[in-house]
Amino acid sequence: MIIEFLGTGGAITIPRPLCNCHVCSEARDKGVPYSRMGPSIFVHGPNLLIDTPEDIYHQINRSTINEINGIIYSHWHPDHVMGRRIIESLSADWINDPPQHKKIDIYLPDQVDKDFKTFLGSGDHLNFFEYQGFADLKRLKDGESFTLNGTKISPFRLAEDYVYALILESENKKVLIAMDELNNWKPYEEVIDLDLAILPVGIFEFHPLTGERLMPEDHPVFKEEATFTETLEIVKILNAKKVLLTHIEEPNGLSFHDFKELEVKLQDSGINVEFAHDTQIIKV
Repeated sequence: MIIEFLGTGGAITIPRPLCNCHVCSEARDKGVPYSRMGPSIFVHGPNLLIDTPEDIYHQINRSTINEINGIIYSHWHPDHVMGRRIIESLSADWINDPPQHKKIDIYLPDQVDKDFKTFLGSGDHLNFFEYQGFADLKRLKDGESFTLNGTKISPFRLAEDYVYALILESENKKVLIAMDELNNWKPYEEVIDLDLAILPVGIFEFHPLTGERLMPEDHPVFKEEATFTETLEIVKILNAKKVLLTHIEEPNGLSFHDFKELEVKLQDSGINVEFAHDTQIIKV
C-alpha cells in the first residue's frame, strides 16, 4: 500500500481566507508544505479515496492518482463531504448519446448512511448520482468489511460513534486510518502494533514548544474534541511502527516549521511521530 495525503488541514484550512497571521501569510507565500487543504487521503493499491473536502478537485489534480476504484466517507461533517460533486466529474459522460458513464463505488458505513439522510443533503445528492448512473452506493453494516484490489478494508466506530476509522490489510501489512474525532477512544487489541497509524492531531490546549496556554481551560470544545496530549496517549498505546498525525487546523497557530521542531522534541522524548503535510506519500 502507498498512502498519499491529499489534504492535511481540518475544518479551517491553511491559509485561512483573509487571514494575515504569520502562519497564513507564510503558507500563502510558500505553498506546500506550509499550506494545508481539507482532510482527504488516497490509498494506492485498493485505489480508495477517503473523504471529499471542498478542495478535492485541486487535490486530485496535483496528486499522483491514476484511477479511483472506490470512495468511502468517515462521517458527515462538512469538511469531509462537501466536495462530493467530484463523483460527477469522475464519472459523467456529457459527450456521447447514449452516455457512456463510468460508475464509481461509494461505501457508506451504517451511521454515515443514516446521518447523510439528515445532514447537508448528502444522502439526496448521492442518491441522485446513483440515479444518474454515476455511482453505486454500497451500504455497510457495522462489522462488515469489503475488498478492493486485494486489500481488505474494515470500518469501525470510534467512541464518538457517528465517526468511523478504517483498518486496511494487504500483503501482511496492517494500517489504521482515523480521519477525525478521537475523543474518548480507547484502542482495542486488534489495532495495537500495526505497521502504520494515521490519526488526527487533536486540539492544542497549550503551545507544544513554549507551554503557553492557547485556549481557555473551560472551553466547551474540550468536551467534544481530543487534545493533542490525549492523542499522544493514544499513540503510546497503539505502539505502531510508524505514526503520522494530520487534520491540522489553522486556529492552532502552528506553522510547518513549528511541527518539524516538535517532531524532533517528541522523538527525543521517545515518541516517534511525524506531522503529515499535503502531497506527502508514504509506502507501507
